[in-house]
Amino acid sequence: MKIYKTLLLLFIIPLFAFSTHRYYLSLTQIKFKEESKSVQIIINVFMDDIELALNKDYNIDLQLTTKKELPNNDVYFEKYLRDKLQFTIDGTQKKFNYIGKEYENDLVYFYLEIENINQVKTIKINNKILIKHFPEQQNLIKSNVGKKNKSILLNNEETSGILEH
Repeated sequence: MKIYKTLLLLFIIPLFAFSTHRYYLSLTQIKFKEESKSVQIIINVFMDDIELALNKDYNIDLQLTTKKELPNNDVYFEKYLRDKLQFTIDGTQKKFNYIGKEYENDLVYFYLEIENINQVKTIKINNKILIKHFPEQQNLIKSNVGKKNKSILLNNEETSGILEH
């Protein structure tokens, strides 16, 4: 019986090691809309990660998707995104409009827009989302301009990159 328990433990312990492994990844999708002369941006991050980061950075308790969720949480989300995210289009730094957010399952989707853009040849992005709290964080950036799709993967060591179209 003791051998049976030992074998069972030897089998179960490695499974726990795999189940606690976490992936830290955000996705930023950038699309140039020629007809509206704007760059539309959708960012998705894991809800628990962004909640932890904002709670620590701003000394708050967001409690996302609960009855106790802060009613003015968009103020914190926008402040965080402005601090951690910068866009330069064709050599000119651009300010984005924070449109809002949505929750879906365990993700938060942020919607941003940069207006008055006639063309896009290069997009430089500086993305430090979640890097401070999760050194393993990776931020995947995908862009679509016309028929050209580009992507880069940013991380703790390289937080900015250029997408050339």
